[in-house]
Amino acid sequence: MAEILVLGAGMVGVTTGLALQARGHQVTIVERGVPGRETSYGNAGLIQTEAVEPYAMPLAPGALIQIALGRGYDVKWNVGGLLSQLNAVWTYALNSLPAGHRRATLTWGKLIRQSTDRHAPLVAAAGADNIIRRHGYIEVHRTPARMEKARVTAKRFMDEFGVEAKLMDGKALRALEPAIKIEVEGATHWADAWTCSDPGGLVAAYAALFERQGGRIVNADAGDLHRVGNGWQVDEHTGEHAVVALGPWSPMLLQRFGLTVPMVFKRGYHRHYHMETPPNHPIADFGNSVVLSPMRRGLRIATAAELTSHPRLTPPQLKHGEKAARELFDIGAPVEAEPWTGRRPCIPDMLPVIGRVPDQPNLWAHFGHGHQGFTLGPVTAEIIADEIDGKQGWAELQPARFKR
Repeated sequence: MAEILVLGAGMVGVTTGLALQARGHQVTIVERGVPGRETSYGNAGLIQTEAVEPYAMPLAPGALIQIALGRGYDVKWNVGGLLSQLNAVWTYALNSLPAGHRRATLTWGKLIRQSTDRHAPLVAAAGADNIIRRHGYIEVHRTPARMEKARVTAKRFMDEFGVEAKLMDGKALRALEPAIKIEVEGATHWADAWTCSDPGGLVAAYAALFERQGGRIVNADAGDLHRVGNGWQVDEHTGEHAVVALGPWSPMLLQRFGLTVPMVFKRGYHRHYHMETPPNHPIADFGNSVVLSPMRRGLRIATAAELTSHPRLTPPQLKHGEKAARELFDIGAPVEAEPWTGRRPCIPDMLPVIGRVPDQPNLWAHFGHGHQGFTLGPVTAEIIADEIDGKQGWAELQPARFKR
């Protein structure tokens, strides 16, 4: 049994603590704020098994022109936000070409297919069934062209990964989601996915489970991490091992210990809106780069990515998303005064960083899940916990790949 510090109390950090705890270790989670209130709070509430391909940068000529002119809503950018991470964005683009994307998908697909199986025992032990629904989400296709593309995608996912999807026409969609008020061409029902009506609440429930089982969560600044003898210390808290699970803040800390990890910081936004009759499932309207999720606080409108150093008070992606939502549903006024914003920690090769930090005994990395930290936290927590216990890690995910 070892004493282990885990830095960060988002989904990735908390599930790391639980996985290590299950192996008999004494674990202290170091968090500057409240568990689950940073990046883990701001997602669309999807625990996905069908997202077998990581998000690639749009590279079709038409998409690139739209992005460059600022007319699309998949990716927004400003000069400062792009220039500050230009090398990482360029590498991300190169890895989005077919060969690189396929290489990442071979590993990514193995991870994502485990997600609900790994969440299931934690949901049960944490008593969080009241915020979990197990009947998937709906991806709407407004045009015949998008519906045809959906058919191709569904067949490929079934043939290559065994992902089941139900394609439906507009009439079948209206029967499933009577609150939709316009005619659309059809939809895909990704029925194997789970959804959560309070993502931050789920992380908090996992954190409470961790504490009930004897773990400690302490308020301290992870930036204070330093070596003491053969171990590690933050404030007065010590451990034989330390795991960096700080999401988008991880590269800054690891730079001090000789590891430079490139990262693309994709900013996302969401806002909740009052809705008398919410949809029965989250609705993904990818044609408008938005996901509409029924949450405890109202209908959450969650946007796609923005490359910017500073958040906007009135983000155009959220304004466009609200317009798309009002076309589909009768929604009311915003619930909160300002939108939430946070950054998604995306590694340019589209794979998370999991394993031993080179040249730093007993220092470990667990971050870089991009859009899927909420989904993948319990999956990759098992990988890092096994490696700390002396088992073989995943070569494709090792931090050492950045020392080559």
